Formats: sequence, C-alpha cells, structure tokens
Amino acid sequence: MIRKIIAYKDQFAKFYKSQDSKTQEKIEYVLDLVRFEKQVPIKFFKYLEETDGIYEVRVSTAFKSVRIFCFFDKGDLVVMTNCFVKKTQKTPRQEIKLAESLKAEYLIEKYGGK
Repeated sequence: MIRKIIAYKDQFAKFYKSQDSKTQEKIEYVLDLVRFEKQVPIKFFKYLEETDGIYEVRVSTAFKSVRIFCFFDKGDLVVMTNCFVKKTQKTPRQEIKLAESLKAEYLIEKYGGK
C-alpha cells in the first residue's frame, strides 16, 4: 500500500451506504487505485485548483458522477471529507468550502492548529 485512506467524521460512510451496490463497487475500485498506485490517473484523482490543498476522487458510473473530496496528511495519508453526486460541469463552490472547513477542523483536532 502506498497511501492509507481514512474518513474524517461520518459524511463518507453515510454517503457510501446510501449508494447502490454497483456504485459502491466502483467507489471501492477507485479508492484502491488511490491506495495502491504510485501515480493515480487524473481521470480518478485530481487536485482542485484555487483550493487549500483539496483533491477530488472521481468516480464515474453509467448513470452518475461521484466526487469525494480529500487532502493529504503527512504525504501518505489521504483524509476523505465530504462527497456528493455531481450534477453539473462545475464543482459546487459550497462543497469545496465544506471540504476546506473540514480539513481545517481535522488539522486543529490532530495538531492543535499547526
């Protein structure tokens, strides 16, 4: 394993459980790529420009596009924050703001705001 992945709070677990089994399988497949591949193709894992270090895990099925926001902690730990089904071309700004807010909260809890 190249990267460990953890979920911060319960947003990911609730979202994952609400998805159909095919979507869950595809989410697991893409998360395994993030865990085990040295270089994950941009099709599946992309840095979001103009954010505070937020990345998106990109899961596409025949019927929907799922986005899971995350960030790196110490380089080899990927912390998942929030996720949603993408309905438009543009990523909703409020979802990015939520991811940045959860990242800040996580860092304060773990490192005391450093």
